Amino acid sequence: MLDYEKIPPSRQPEGTFPFMLQQPPRPLYPGDRPVSARENLLRVFRGEKPYWIPIWLVDNQYAWPDIYAEHAPFEGTGFDWWGQHWTYEPGIAGQMPTPGYRVITDITKWREQVKFPTLEGMPWDEDAAIQTARYDPDKAHVFHCVEGIFERLHEMMPMDETMIAMYEEPDEVKAFFDGMRQYKIDLLKIVFEKYAPVDYIIYGDDWGHQRSGFFSNDMFREFIMPYTKPVWDYVHESGRYVELHSCGLTQQYIKEIIEMGADAWTPQAINDFDMLTRDYGEKIAVTVPIDGVSEAKSEKEARELIRKWVDKFAPRGKLVAGAFMNPDPEISKAAFEELYNYSSEFYARR
Repeated sequence: MLDYEKIPPSRQPEGTFPFMLQQPPRPLYPGDRPVSARENLLRVFRGEKPYWIPIWLVDNQYAWPDIYAEHAPFEGTGFDWWGQHWTYEPGIAGQMPTPGYRVITDITKWREQVKFPTLEGMPWDEDAAIQTARYDPDKAHVFHCVEGIFERLHEMMPMDETMIAMYEEPDEVKAFFDGMRQYKIDLLKIVFEKYAPVDYIIYGDDWGHQRSGFFSNDMFREFIMPYTKPVWDYVHESGRYVELHSCGLTQQYIKEIIEMGADAWTPQAINDFDMLTRDYGEKIAVTVPIDGVSEAKSEKEARELIRKWVDKFAPRGKLVAGAFMNPDPEISKAAFEELYNYSSEFYARR
């Protein structure tokens, strides 16, 4: 049982993404469930029948190290551990690479200009003691492996030059991605040991914009897959699971995503959830938003929306519900209750 009075407060700036993810986990409602939220979510990832439909960011809990400096520390304005400068933007409560700063001036010089972080010797134990003290043993713990191989490259040099380099200097780009592959594995080895238990990772690499993916599927197979799949293979070999985070209209890569071995994917809302669940729901767990619940004006309306959503998506395969929260706490409570009870009844009949 988690002692909420002993949970260390977040050291991250209030309102930022890490701050929100380090807040005390909410108890599940309704309580008194037949298995833990962790076991139920992992059943979804394994393709086994769950007891209920889990909710993203409710049935799981983040492990977010404060010393993980893929951005400037504590979401401020400054340098990350690669030497890239970031600027905090209050309007989004987050950071963006600072215009005018770049680590790589020429992709053919990346070996001299990119200094890989020294992971050994960092105060992992001290930080892990703080982060793991927040763990709810009932929930699945997830480490967000941010800034994937493609993101890291276009953070160190402008996006347009990154894309051109893939045509003009493909071997150099691939060599950079291969170096990032090994770095990711080395990082995960430390995180899995120091922040245990970690049940799965969210692997973040944005592969698209609002209209399509950044690359053709052939280029994806040539540049992204050979250096991403080994990272995911390592996670699986360690007995853990992989969820993909990739912003943009990236559904064109769904076959490649499955071939690389992703257990789950939480797409942006611009993707076609009807197609993804209908055609691929048996092969990958998809997090699907429940439209309208956060705006529902009554408990009755929220319950009806929940039932309609379950009836449509639950028969299609592996499923996770997108996070929702209605401004009326009673409506939210009714929605949580209906999703648990109605989905439990659905799986009990199967």
